[in-house]
Amino acid sequence: MPNTNHYNSITTLLWDWNGTLLNDKNICIQAMNPLLEARKLPLLNELRYKQVFTFPVKDYYQQLGFDFTKEPFDIPALEFMDNYHRLLTSVQLFDDVKSTLAAFKEKGFRQMVLSAMEQQSLLKTIKKLNIFHFFEAIAGIEDHFAHGKVHRAFALFQQFNLKRENILLIGDTLHDKEVADEMGCRCVLVSNGHQAKERLLVNGNKVVESLSELLTIL
Repeated sequence: MPNTNHYNSITTLLWDWNGTLLNDKNICIQAMNPLLEARKLPLLNELRYKQVFTFPVKDYYQQLGFDFTKEPFDIPALEFMDNYHRLLTSVQLFDDVKSTLAAFKEKGFRQMVLSAMEQQSLLKTIKKLNIFHFFEAIAGIEDHFAHGKVHRAFALFQQFNLKRENILLIGDTLHDKEVADEMGCRCVLVSNGHQAKERLLVNGNKVVESLSELLTIL
């Protein structure tokens, strides 16, 4: 059974967006494969994607075989984002997102989004998917290159006077755990997003298989 005492001080949930609430793994694969095909590189399937996806995203591109001595990173990065945003209109939330957010709202938790998605795209997508009202704050990044989100996290801390012992960051990648460690807050990772469960389990990380499972530990 989960040790619920470990989470008794949690009052604020800091949600990652891509791969945690937004089920966009498949369009990330679909958006990348034309770039790989054009460069005669091996195509992605879901299994390989979850094994190689990482932050910073430039490292992920290099793992896929992109050679930045032949072209600058910005070229494939912008190509990918064009493809991604064209496909984004069809993407949905994970099935248990609305019920989970509603349950945590009912329990009195503060809820915020911390994302490596560009701010205006993030706001537009959250509003379109009808979950904007669940969040006290929505923090994305300034551009499309997903360099990281630690500085946005600290800005949230200052703006809302958050205390690290009251925060639980919920994400789907090891980068989310790194962000939580830098902030000094706790973290739970969900394994149905962008990285494989066996990768997430390193160093004793707490991993759940669905968002609704969080309701059993908080």
